[in-house]
Amino acid sequence: MESICVFCGSSDAVHLDFIAGARSMGVTLAESGIRLVYGGGKTGLMGAIANAVLEAGGEAIGVIIPSMNTPAVAHSTLTRLEIAENMHARKARMHELSDAFIAMPGGYGTWDELFEALTWSQIGSHQKPVGLLNIRNYYNPLLAAIDHAVNEGFIFKEHRNSLSCETDPKQLLASLNEYDHPHAAVKRWMKEE
Repeated sequence: MESICVFCGSSDAVHLDFIAGARSMGVTLAESGIRLVYGGGKTGLMGAIANAVLEAGGEAIGVIIPSMNTPAVAHSTLTRLEIAENMHARKARMHELSDAFIAMPGGYGTWDELFEALTWSQIGSHQKPVGLLNIRNYYNPLLAAIDHAVNEGFIFKEHRNSLSCETDPKQLLASLNEYDHPHAAVKRWMKEE
C-alpha cells in the first residue's frame, strides 16, 4: 500500500486520547512509508494526523471543497492540497488516490465516508481494504449495530468480516495488508450466482 485515505473528525472539543490516537496513526503511516490522503482540514483529528505525518517526514495530501478552503479550516502546509468541486467529487478523488481506507473516530461526515467505502466494496466497485482505528472503543456501538444487521440478514458475514478493527495503528496496518476481498459474497449479493 502506497496511500491510505483516513476519514476522521475535525472537532477540537474531544477527549485528548482521540488526538493522541490520531497522532499515533500519523506517525505509523509515515514510518511505514505510506502517504496520507484525507479531507484537508487542520483541526481535530484531521489536523492531528496530518501534522504527525508531516513531522515524521511523511507525505499528506488533502482534498477539500471550496467552501472549506479557508484559513480557519484548511491545512496550509500539506504536501499537496487539492480543491474538489463538491463533496461527491471530493470523496471520489480521495478514493482514486488511495489503496485502502481507515476510519478513526468522527461524526456524520466520517460515517458517510466509511459506509460509502464499505458499500462500494460490497457491490464490487473496489477491492480495497477498509478498517477502523477503534480509539477509546469509540466504534463498539457501531460494530454492535453492524453485527445486529448481520444477525437480521441484512449484511453477509463475509462483508462484516472484511471490515478490520484494531485499537493499535500497527496492528491495523497489518490487518489491512492481510485483506482478502470477498469476491464470492459480492457475486452472491449481486445475484450473479
